Amino acid sequence: MHVKLWGTRGSLATPDPEMARYGGNTSCVEVRGQEGTVLVLDAGTGIRPLGNTLNHISPRLDILLTHLHMDHILGLGFFAPIFNPNMEIHIWGPASTTLNLLSRITRYLSPPLFPIRINELPSHITLHEVPCPAFDIGEFHIQTMLVCHPGPTVGYRITENYPHGPTFTYLPDHEPALGAKNFPLTPDWTSGYSLAAQADLLIHDTQYTHEMYTAHHIGWGHSSLTDAFKFAMLAEAKQLVTFHYDPAHNDVMVDQIIATALAEAPPNLLVTPGQEGTIFLLT
Repeated sequence: MHVKLWGTRGSLATPDPEMARYGGNTSCVEVRGQEGTVLVLDAGTGIRPLGNTLNHISPRLDILLTHLHMDHILGLGFFAPIFNPNMEIHIWGPASTTLNLLSRITRYLSPPLFPIRINELPSHITLHEVPCPAFDIGEFHIQTMLVCHPGPTVGYRITENYPHGPTFTYLPDHEPALGAKNFPLTPDWTSGYSLAAQADLLIHDTQYTHEMYTAHHIGWGHSSLTDAFKFAMLAEAKQLVTFHYDPAHNDVMVDQIIATALAEAPPNLLVTPGQEGTIFLLT
């Protein structure tokens, strides 16, 4: 399994040479399997440069949306494959209690926010609502679950050649500590636990320091680095990748925040700062 980061921000950052390493694009991750299947996780602004590299893939492409906040769908209308009449695009994402997935996506892919409607795009688009029972796309076995974040939000657990291949868990917007006086709770009471359990690679929300989170951001749907470390250790994940950085934090600040959190509460697993362009190979 090949996992590449194309966007790691929580909201769009101003182009700045001081953000060159961590980048300014919003959430988008590419997953490729040994048999050539391609999954795209979220459609933040990072999906636009990704789309320019997908000229020679199979005619089917699957986009897995965690939720429909703008920083996770903003790039969808600028994704080159959706304008290719030979492409079969499957979009997976959550409905709400009042609107189905088509109605929710149409709010963005329609005037006045976008010049054309989703049903006017030349590619062949099929929508699938999640969470749903586990399903397979090519060599990938995919599990979904609602997780703690404002509005309907899902996390994804992706296993290649299930059940014996590597597992990757994607939780970019997640507040597992919400409502817990002493975090972490037991596995059964911790949001997202079953998705992340024993994962080989866990990409997880790390937007805040502990002080930022407790002072002003409880209930905003995001995690501190300290809580992400605790969550990853509870789940016994093998590697944690930091993700969903604050757009105001440049490279030096992100380095300092991660280094401080590691020094104050070192986890017993590998922690890798997520940077645009980073590739992880899971076997």
